[in-house]
Amino acid sequence: MVLKNLNYPLDFKFKITTLASDFSITDSNGNYVGYVRQKLFKFKEDVVVFNNESRSQELFNIKADRWLDFNASYRITDVVNNKNYGRLARKGMRSFWKATYNIFDENDQPKFQIREDNAWVKVFDSFLGEIPVIGMFTGYFMNPSYTVTDNNGKAYFQLKKMPSMIGRRFQLIRLIDINDEDESLVVLSFLMMVLLERARG
Repeated sequence: MVLKNLNYPLDFKFKITTLASDFSITDSNGNYVGYVRQKLFKFKEDVVVFNNESRSQELFNIKADRWLDFNASYRITDVVNNKNYGRLARKGMRSFWKATYNIFDENDQPKFQIREDNAWVKVFDSFLGEIPVIGMFTGYFMNPSYTVTDNNGKAYFQLKKMPSMIGRRFQLIRLIDINDEDESLVVLSFLMMVLLERARG
């Protein structure tokens, strides 16, 4: 299946009442696009995308290829049609400074990149976060953004962390049109990237 006819912006909103890293995806009209749940106590990252918060139907699965996430690759599978969509891979050493991910298609060919727009935001966020009282409010003004480009440098999407005390909301906007298959691949890659980047702090 593909994610299509999506009404942007999409909102990713994390739940704060569960131990797992769960978040809902809603469109600009408030309609459910999906519900993302990261399985607990797994040696490898294992993420399931459901149709809604009731988790009545699994749509996609995103699973790491190794235990440690350093240079890990995350395979994206359409559960309904048992289709390999592609994978997301973090670029190791570069990610320590500025988050960079490669998105590969179903034939394992590099198709897109996700890049953090301004690495200094994360640096200042980490520094100010150690300061008593002030650190509690960095989530309101230290908000990184990430842009997806193709191999020619054309930008298609941008994800922004929205102001909040505990970093629980992100918003995805589409900059230009893209075909349904590629759109699904990019959106699903962003779901995994948000979990990884949120875990980094």
